[in-house]
Amino acid sequence: MTDRIARLRRESVETKPSIDIQRALLITEAYTSMPDGLPAPIVRARSFAYLCEHMDIYIGADDLIVGERGRGPKRTSTYPELTCHSVEDLVTLRSRPMTSYDIGDDDIESYRERVIPYWRGRCVRDRAFAGLPAEWLALYEAGVFTEFMEQRAAGHTALDGLLYRKGLRELKSEAAAARSALSPEDPRLEEKVAELEAMATSCDAMIRLAERHADRAEAMAASERNAARALELRDIAAVCRRVPAEAPRTFHEALQAYWFVHLGTLTELNGWDAMSPGHLDQHLEPFYRRDLADGRLTRERAKELLSAFWIKVNNTPAPPKVGITAAESGTYNDFTNINLGGLAPNGRDGSGEVTLLALEVLEELRLLQPQANLQVSSRTPDRVLEAACAVVREGMGYPSLFNADEVTLAQVASGKSLRDAREGGTSGCIETGCFGKEAYILHGYLNGPKLLELALNDGIDPASGRRVGSATGPAESFRSTDELFAAWVAQLRYAVDWKARVDGYLDDLYGRSTPAPFLSLYIADCVSRGLDYYRGGARYNSDYIQCVGLGTVTDSLSAIKTQVFRAGKATMAGLVEALHADWAGSDALRSLVRNRTPLFGNDDDEADAIAARVFDAFVDTVERDGGKPRISRRGAPYRANFLSTTCHVYFGTKTGATPDGRKSGEPLSDGTSPSHGADRLGPTAVMNSLGKLDQAKTGGTLLNLRFSPSALAGADGPKRLARLVRGYFRQGGHHVQFNVVDEATLRAAKRSPSDYRSLLVRVAGYSDYFVDLDERHQDEIISRTAHARA
Repeated sequence: MTDRIARLRRESVETKPSIDIQRALLITEAYTSMPDGLPAPIVRARSFAYLCEHMDIYIGADDLIVGERGRGPKRTSTYPELTCHSVEDLVTLRSRPMTSYDIGDDDIESYRERVIPYWRGRCVRDRAFAGLPAEWLALYEAGVFTEFMEQRAAGHTALDGLLYRKGLRELKSEAAAARSALSPEDPRLEEKVAELEAMATSCDAMIRLAERHADRAEAMAASERNAARALELRDIAAVCRRVPAEAPRTFHEALQAYWFVHLGTLTELNGWDAMSPGHLDQHLEPFYRRDLADGRLTRERAKELLSAFWIKVNNTPAPPKVGITAAESGTYNDFTNINLGGLAPNGRDGSGEVTLLALEVLEELRLLQPQANLQVSSRTPDRVLEAACAVVREGMGYPSLFNADEVTLAQVASGKSLRDAREGGTSGCIETGCFGKEAYILHGYLNGPKLLELALNDGIDPASGRRVGSATGPAESFRSTDELFAAWVAQLRYAVDWKARVDGYLDDLYGRSTPAPFLSLYIADCVSRGLDYYRGGARYNSDYIQCVGLGTVTDSLSAIKTQVFRAGKATMAGLVEALHADWAGSDALRSLVRNRTPLFGNDDDEADAIAARVFDAFVDTVERDGGKPRISRRGAPYRANFLSTTCHVYFGTKTGATPDGRKSGEPLSDGTSPSHGADRLGPTAVMNSLGKLDQAKTGGTLLNLRFSPSALAGADGPKRLARLVRGYFRQGGHHVQFNVVDEATLRAAKRSPSDYRSLLVRVAGYSDYFVDLDERHQDEIISRTAHARA
């Protein structure tokens, strides 16, 4: 890396994340200055314009790509219109051991005096919880499910190539044309007029923010004594005068255009969400080739610009989360996930020289974010996949690897055009979406093992003694695994029905009170329809529920089938008694369960058949309401995916002992990965087990694997890993990611964190610094099976 990039990286890595309250103060000023009764899109657009006009502009001494989320690197905003943090929250945020944020006493006092009085009771979270039914709250408090929209903006968002083809001035003209074309008979005329006016206002607002960066760069150039830096600043000013008002013409302009749009969505609403550039390498490749041919760019300069962009993303930690939302995803990572390779819209290989440049940047910088993945199709050259596997071997947990052919198939099966599906991919952790054309809203996690616990206790939560689920009968009434499975499905259906009912209420609350007209400009059909991203304007709409604990439920059912109904080693009543005692006094039975039971992840047909049944039940229950598709209030079909982030750890604390031998409070299985320690026959057996699941039915699955470094050593190591990945994807696997680290290193880092400050590990669909995790999450990673051979 160049000296400049080394300095920028050092600043980014060494700066502690902090809370910048400027956005909260400005959004409060904007709201209080407007008259009552304005349509929500107008309020949001004028607030956005106020932010763009008044937020401080920061340009660092070495910056090439400009713009920060706050008033400097690693300073993150709060979003009081979504969730209004209390003084106690802010104090907790700066003192907690995991994902703490600096914030001074003066800022806390300003928040108390100027932000909290206006937003308390007005913010979405307060309004939402004021109207939630008791049945939903009982399930939520018992740890049956969580709700993503509790504290954050709704929706995972990834962009397509629109911003590289059209500037904001052209988009503003399109909004005006759409407004002129509205029919007076349109039943949503008033809403559409307001939305299109808001879109036009948002265009002007972002152009103004870019111009203010240009003004700042020119002012800095005028006082800069270093002639080379002064010239750079004038070039930066020229770029900011151009984009995003107009379409970019150069590699530098293209990167800056995306970054301004990214910052715009974060400034407007994106309180904690996944905002991603989609296929960044494919978008940049034409600019890169043209600039090289015209002599405007060298490979080294392109890499420096790309590195500077990478560091900008790392400078934007996620906004602070508290309570259950923090437990769901305890990380500074804001889930920007860059897709590399994959398929071009015409079906050809999408990789190029920028793909390889990005992999080099990923390996050299070793940053928390952005995350990157390689979309691997049958057309992806071996040299590209092996280059990605060489980065994986370095032990940072990225890039993750996705099956581009399966991703495309899954999207076509859900009703998207083939071309749109190829242009889609992955955002957030593993979520499939149609980039630039889809609003896919995540509604939180669903605890499969907790539902099994309810099925074993007639719908009563043993932790509280309260009935929170359906009355499905006492455990001793079940005469077969099939009867128990039916009770589990009944609990599952009851929970999903309540979740979907409240999801619709939250969808409506967000859509009506906090639309996103700036984001909507970049999502296909929102402008032509005159409807917001959150109001059904996108070409495609999906609502996701993330299913957790597949391995735990599978192994528990397998244990009951094997040890209770087949071998007669226990009765159902005796098993439940052992679970209530957290296995105390039942060591012999627990040993049989753990060591003499077919377990998922070992290519065992009996266990894998149970897994497929559980998997299908999750999918069918989430996606179908009785005999018909489950459709949300905004008209979006529900889809299941299998993602746990860190929620399998939180859910573990809410779930008692399970029949697979797991003790109360221990983590559940994550994603579609086998339970901790259950996979005993190597990675190929794990992949063979998962290959028996119809993963294309879902919106994404997650597989974590860990290798000892020696397993991938030598010149042939990346090739062996690449062959393993190809084999899994030929079986229909959706995703796989790897930790390459030995247990001794992890335990040493736990003992002496200051010596392992830069140790990155794969947590879920993202990597994190091991020493930033709390002990529970560290132990969960240590407990994962470490394979000695690829």
